[in-house]
Amino acid sequence: MKRVALLGATGSIGRQTVEIVERNPELELCAVAASSSRDELLQIARAHSVPHVSLAGDPPLEELIAASDPDVVLNAVVGFAGVRATLAALEAGIDLALANKESLVAAGPLALAAQGRGGGRLLPVDSEHSAAMQCLEGRPLDTVDALVLTASGGPFRGRTRPELADVTVDDALAHPTWSMGPKITTDSATLMNKGLELIEAHYLFSLPYERLRTVVHPSSVVHAFVQYRDGASIAHLGYPDMRVPISYALTFPSRAPTPCESLDFSRAFTLDFFPPDEEAFPCLALARVAGQAGGGAPCVLNAANEIAVAAFLDGALPFLGISETVERTLARVDAPEVRDLDELLELDSEAREAALASTRELVA
Repeated sequence: MKRVALLGATGSIGRQTVEIVERNPELELCAVAASSSRDELLQIARAHSVPHVSLAGDPPLEELIAASDPDVVLNAVVGFAGVRATLAALEAGIDLALANKESLVAAGPLALAAQGRGGGRLLPVDSEHSAAMQCLEGRPLDTVDALVLTASGGPFRGRTRPELADVTVDDALAHPTWSMGPKITTDSATLMNKGLELIEAHYLFSLPYERLRTVVHPSSVVHAFVQYRDGASIAHLGYPDMRVPISYALTFPSRAPTPCESLDFSRAFTLDFFPPDEEAFPCLALARVAGQAGGGAPCVLNAANEIAVAAFLDGALPFLGISETVERTLARVDAPEVRDLDELLELDSEAREAALASTRELVA
């Protein structure tokens, strides 16, 4: 029996994780946490006889992890709020199934150092990184020419930048292939989601940015592929269903059955790929620049994006203001190497203040 601590239990990933646990007798929930949705959280806890529950940080997630003694922590907290839990799980040597890409983006070096001390496994839950992990299969990195992450293109694929000036929140949340929460769906619409995933891939797979690429693939059937030095490419295919990477991370190294449909290769379908339009969607390029800059720049990028997306979802910032806020914040905030969590928290706070100032300027 594998004991699972589920953080972010009432979000999109959390609900699908509960479904996977319910269908797999080898998994059990030992802890659940959520920042809101009290009734739903308590319902999950009662239905699964979960002894350890945290609501809105009470108790703190790192204390919940320590008290519940899990075999694996699935961190599906949204945003920078997941950093402490990521570091706590890795420091304790607990396997971490990571759906919270922002914590690795903002705290990549700290997370890898904690993993090195703790010795647990870092298992990606993002569909693209789960696919990449399976395509790489531990092969020597000097055999890899490129890791290519696919992007659906979001709801605005094909639009020019001027055509994005008046898009609404409802427009941005109408994702064509994936069902996700509002923050991640907005990130998909700006292509920041793919930018964050590039940085995450850099830390997960120790590949330099010049060997990390992105292509737009509207059907979301191919999740990632690896191009090898001998000219071969290995791809991971499947219908867009987050239950597949969730199950893979929770049951690794096994590959447990899921209720998900397999591709039907007897029916005709096409696989189309296009280069991303970084002029219309500059967040992707901004993320690559921040990743290559290193130091605290990815932390600043993430903080600015969280502030800008929240303002957009609240109706206080236009869609194009998201990338503009991120660009201004990166230009204004010095981002030296962070040596510990306290310095990371200080830089995150400074970046958020600068981003808030930028959002106010843009709508003044």
